[in-house]
Amino acid sequence: MAKMRINQQKCKGCLLCINVCPQKLIEKDDKINNKGYTPVKSIYTKQNCSGCCLCAIICPECCIEIER
Repeated sequence: MAKMRINQQKCKGCLLCINVCPQKLIEKDDKINNKGYTPVKSIYTKQNCSGCCLCAIICPECCIEIER
């Protein structure tokens, strides 16, 4: 089981992580962060995140951390 953390204040809303998540556990948030971007948010539970780290690897701003 893995735990995903997204730093929404660093996220620029590029949405690359949404497309690579095999479990489809990331979506665009409705809120705007301090920089004026619409970040992503996780919609996961520990049971369905496989911990593959594809989202963290593709994130150009290093906003996503996966803890196994």
